[in-house]
Amino acid sequence: MNELGEILRGAATGAFPAVDGGWERIPMWRDGVEGVVAFTGHAFLAVGADASDADIDALGADGFGGASNPRLVSALAGRGWIDALDLVLVARGAGGEPALQPRSDLRNHPRAEHATSVRSEVRTFGYAAHDDHTLVTLSSGLAGLPEIGIETDPAHAHSGTEVVRRALTLVPEGEVVVAACAPGNARAVRAFLGAGFEPVASVQLWRPDRA
Repeated sequence: MNELGEILRGAATGAFPAVDGGWERIPMWRDGVEGVVAFTGHAFLAVGADASDADIDALGADGFGGASNPRLVSALAGRGWIDALDLVLVARGAGGEPALQPRSDLRNHPRAEHATSVRSEVRTFGYAAHDDHTLVTLSSGLAGLPEIGIETDPAHAHSGTEVVRRALTLVPEGEVVVAACAPGNARAVRAFLGAGFEPVASVQLWRPDRA
């Protein structure tokens, strides 16, 4: 758990960073992956030491949108891969009897492969029926917190909210868990909100190639 993890845990209780327009550097939580996490009026950047604070300031970083400006992100990523800008949502684990099964056969699902590229210790879960390809990933994700992602199988009648609620049983009761959703993916955002998640910040990740 790093500094950002504690900040996100605080946000889950309603305690947010100061709205001061500032930005600050935080340690990277996964080798090779950098990112910006922006709250209301304050931003945090996890960037390698080869990008100095002066470099980041010169790119216009601030807590009022500057740290998430596409020009800043593109400059820091260089020729590297850039992920979508996502909404960060938080909830708490439900614990109890797990309502989903481990599904190692879903490891090659595109969403599981994406999770593996930016998170650690990715595990895949789903329903018992092997013709049901509804997927839940549970990882050590943003700032080292448990992070879940979902994708429903359109051939089966599971609502997104139902799947998210089941996914929360995979996390110990009361433990803060995060999820990231593209704001334009309204269906996914509604599913997480319906299962009790609350939006607290935005995040954008990249794998830099500044050489």
